[in-house]
Amino acid sequence: MNFWTHTSRLILKGRYFIILLIAACTYFLASQMQYMRFSYTEANLLPENHQINIDYNKFLELFGEEGNLIILATEDPSIFTPEKFNAWNSLSKKLDSFAEVDFTVAIGDIQKLTKNKDEQKFDLEPLYEKDPETTADVLKIKNELFENLPFYDNFLYNKKSETIRTIVYLKKDIVNTSIRKDFIFDALNPTIEKFEKDYNIDIRVSGMPYIRTMNAQNIIDEIGIFVALALGVTALIFFFFFRSFRATFITLIVVSIGVVWAFGFIGLFRYEITVLMALIPPLIIVIGVPNAIFLINKYQQEVKKHGNQAKSLQRVISKIGNATLMTNVTTASGFATFIFTKSQLLREFGTIASINILAIFVLALLIIPIMYSFLPLPKEKHLKHLERRWIDAIVTWMESIVRNHRLAVYASTIVLIIVSMIGVYMIKISGSLIEDMPKGKQFFKDIVFFEEEFGGIMPLEIIIDTKAEKGVMKLSTLQRMNKLDETIDEIPQLSKSISVLNIVKYSKQAFYSGKPEYYQLPNNQEKNWILAYTKNATSNTDLLNNFVDSTGRYARITTFMKDIGTEKMAGIEERIQQKIDKEFPKEDFDVSMTGGALVFLKGTTFLINNLVISLSLAILLIAVFMAFLFRSFRMIVISLIPNIFPLLITAGLMGYLGVPIKPSTILVFSIAFGISVDDTIHFLAKYRQELIANNWRIKQSVYAALRETGVSMFYTSIVLFFGFLVFTVSSFGGTIALGGLVSITLLFAMVSNLLLLPSLLLSLEKKIANKKTFKEPTLDILTPEDTNGDT
Repeated sequence: MNFWTHTSRLILKGRYFIILLIAACTYFLASQMQYMRFSYTEANLLPENHQINIDYNKFLELFGEEGNLIILATEDPSIFTPEKFNAWNSLSKKLDSFAEVDFTVAIGDIQKLTKNKDEQKFDLEPLYEKDPETTADVLKIKNELFENLPFYDNFLYNKKSETIRTIVYLKKDIVNTSIRKDFIFDALNPTIEKFEKDYNIDIRVSGMPYIRTMNAQNIIDEIGIFVALALGVTALIFFFFFRSFRATFITLIVVSIGVVWAFGFIGLFRYEITVLMALIPPLIIVIGVPNAIFLINKYQQEVKKHGNQAKSLQRVISKIGNATLMTNVTTASGFATFIFTKSQLLREFGTIASINILAIFVLALLIIPIMYSFLPLPKEKHLKHLERRWIDAIVTWMESIVRNHRLAVYASTIVLIIVSMIGVYMIKISGSLIEDMPKGKQFFKDIVFFEEEFGGIMPLEIIIDTKAEKGVMKLSTLQRMNKLDETIDEIPQLSKSISVLNIVKYSKQAFYSGKPEYYQLPNNQEKNWILAYTKNATSNTDLLNNFVDSTGRYARITTFMKDIGTEKMAGIEERIQQKIDKEFPKEDFDVSMTGGALVFLKGTTFLINNLVISLSLAILLIAVFMAFLFRSFRMIVISLIPNIFPLLITAGLMGYLGVPIKPSTILVFSIAFGISVDDTIHFLAKYRQELIANNWRIKQSVYAALRETGVSMFYTSIVLFFGFLVFTVSSFGGTIALGGLVSITLLFAMVSNLLLLPSLLLSLEKKIANKKTFKEPTLDILTPEDTNGDT
């Protein structure tokens, strides 16, 4: 008695205990779902000890969370009427009253810096004393702001388009918590919606806290849609193939329990729900259904052959168990390789995915035979699908191609490889932070609006360490910063910067009676006069407190980036770095670029390099499995060719279609490779069995394996194709690309495994088909007497 025969008896004899065990595990994992939490930050794709992360963490220690700004804006000309203008400023005061808000800055909050000659100090005076009552009053305020206060240019207004803004500073300690989400959905959004309705003004809202919140909610909303669609689509296809409500219902039970387990494991490990993690529950459905197809198809074939239920169920486990185990192990391996990357995001995704793929195999192997053991034998109508003419026609066509047109198969393969290689060289790399966000959502449209009006919303930070206390306020340091600031202003993808320079320039303007032409850095003599006034100034510097640390050693220059990819960012970074190297001698200054957007862009490049290693590791692991099965280097090569070939075609298509390499699309290759190898294992396992049964007659064995496995491989590939196609309904660009590309890859993999693989076996028959090549492995895949059943 071999391992799987023994296992089959244990499962069927202990079926009541196993049902209770599965129920207990499901209850426990369902209870862990309460610990699932959603991500409140962007994904950090870099390892903790990476220099970019070290610089970013140092910045956070000095200045706190950078992304705590929520920005409101309107370009409606009617805002410059008394009623709406006053309402706009009242909106700012209302938002300022919320506990989650640190402070707000709107036009009504503007304090002008004025020179007090008598006391030799600067005072802060309001832009206007009382709310304007006439349109003329409003226009006077507008003119004062636009013409005489360049300090607020690109901060509270855009002079060219006359767009005005309000800045809401959230308290830094709530920015990366659920409190932020509750504030935005329960307070901010309803308040803005009421204002828009009351005053018929369209308000644009953005800023990293807002974008993160709306994006995270979109992920949550889509999880339910994905699960429902995956269940519906796979169940429909399954029923179309099997025409059995019973078989469909059993399959749905298996994958539904698998979904509960998937959510449970996420909660058990205390992982966050990210865009990637949200894919796992529907992924488990899509991968779980093929397991059910192979098991139920085998059961029905056994019933049709001899009508003995006990024997049929035992054979389902003993003869399909190891082959299905190996296919699930290879699929899990494709995901498990992500664990070996240095990205926490991918490690978590790989861990949960690989565990749940193995879990869905165990559930299918236990639940399907046990449930059928309580049910009567399938009726004749449920077995008719085994003799469908259209399926026979497809299998006959495939056999004819392999038998008579192998040269055409090879020629087509070579042509596709050449065409794909050309496409591969056309692929570009993208690391945009917002590229994959849902473009149809209002918050994405608002991002585009702010890019056009104010130069972007993604912060890029430059930290200047003067290596001396109060070194920032030295005129030489300020002049160096100003040179760097001029370079930033010349880059169209960046907004005007904000730094201590703004307040110093404004101080000079105030010293010269507020004349806007004096909004510039003071010279050495002026600096001493202005400094004397500054020391006695009214203490109210909330707006720029965050741009110099408490010791005066570190300065911060903040600019905002447009949605640019890694290629453009590399050029911008190089240009800024050249200016830094020129203006800031390394012996006197330590200057670094950081910020959430830069961390993400750098992380993309790092991730792509790691995922190349990950895919290589997946190929190596699966080659080891093949070596375990077939003990032949030639067979390993032959088994890998039909699975690497579809990956090359997909990569070529990405080049031709302009789909860039990015975190979401690079996952395609490891996922698709791990799944597509399943068909190879099933085919070669059956081929090995047929060789033994047919006394090493190659052709007869290849055609028999093709006929026997063709149906199940076709069924599972169609389920996988449409199952992954479900992801294309997502509003996230990355998820759409992932679903579409994996579907295409698996379709090519099916054709490759059913045409190219048999062709290779026939062409190389004398070199690979011998008893040494197919030496019995430790665990038997298919026993010799099983010559009539499907794998």
